[in-house]
Amino acid sequence: MAVDRIFSGIQPTGTPHLGNYLGAIQNWVNLQEECGSVLYSIMDMHSLTMPREPALLRQNILDTTAAVLACGVDPKKCLLFRQSLVPEHAELAWILGCLTNVPRLLRLPQWKMKRTSQNNEGTVGLLTYPVLQAADILLYKSTRVPVGEDQVLHLELAQDIAQQFNKKYGEFFPVPKAILSTTKKIKSLRDPTAKMSKSDPQKLATVNIADSPDEIVLKFRKAVTDFTSEVTYDPDGRPGVSNLVSIHAAVAGLSIKEVLHQAAGLDTARYKMVVAESVIQKFAPIRNEIKKLQEDTSHLIKVLEDGAEKAKELAAPIYQEIRRLVGFQ
Repeated sequence: MAVDRIFSGIQPTGTPHLGNYLGAIQNWVNLQEECGSVLYSIMDMHSLTMPREPALLRQNILDTTAAVLACGVDPKKCLLFRQSLVPEHAELAWILGCLTNVPRLLRLPQWKMKRTSQNNEGTVGLLTYPVLQAADILLYKSTRVPVGEDQVLHLELAQDIAQQFNKKYGEFFPVPKAILSTTKKIKSLRDPTAKMSKSDPQKLATVNIADSPDEIVLKFRKAVTDFTSEVTYDPDGRPGVSNLVSIHAAVAGLSIKEVLHQAAGLDTARYKMVVAESVIQKFAPIRNEIKKLQEDTSHLIKVLEDGAEKAKELAAPIYQEIRRLVGFQ
């Protein structure tokens, strides 16, 4: 019987934004209370699929770690570690890559979308990072993986790779199941048809969890809505206002219906300030804690190194058995 084990990761892009928090990190905090074996990884190897300056990557790793800890991820209740400190991730990715056909990877939407930012050429790393994702999950015989809707196809690839490995070498990997986020995907404040993104060139589009109250107010004041003043929820017909309602509901821990009841009688301009205030209140203690943690770099490094040592202890016997199964020893 497989041990119930949750694995998830986050790319180190610096301080996370509102969408990262509501879609992933908030869920991480809840899951560490529910499951006895939980691993969260700072995915520094994945971050190389897009060009990064080494000094910026180093700083982003620390800033992401500080933010995750400030949000409530507790190294006493989970393993928080840096991916590249456990070399078995890359080694297993090679083995699994040898079971994965190229046409399957070429069909994945992230490849099609991201290669346009690389002059339509695209690197080998960008093409094969979903195989590394599969290795990240399977290296620990993980049984459950929290995913957003844009990562479901990648988890399906990991499930298929696990089944292919089992078919070739005998039952070994549990087939990991998805834990789907219940939070609606948070959209850009400037283009509510696109998801909120760190790489958005429009600075007012993305709310970062360390933004000052003034910055948050400005971003929500400038949020794109429409010419109807009433607050309603209609993602297809009124994506801008509906995005604000989704954010308000998620931050306040309320249902869409409850939020609409609270917003009755408000026009969208006033409602924007209600949502901004909810976000400010939610992130004020987190923002203060991030600042405190960022001043203690040695603590952040130690958390990641200690987590990596424990992750290695879990990975080593599993990977040794994989080596035996494939014929390396």
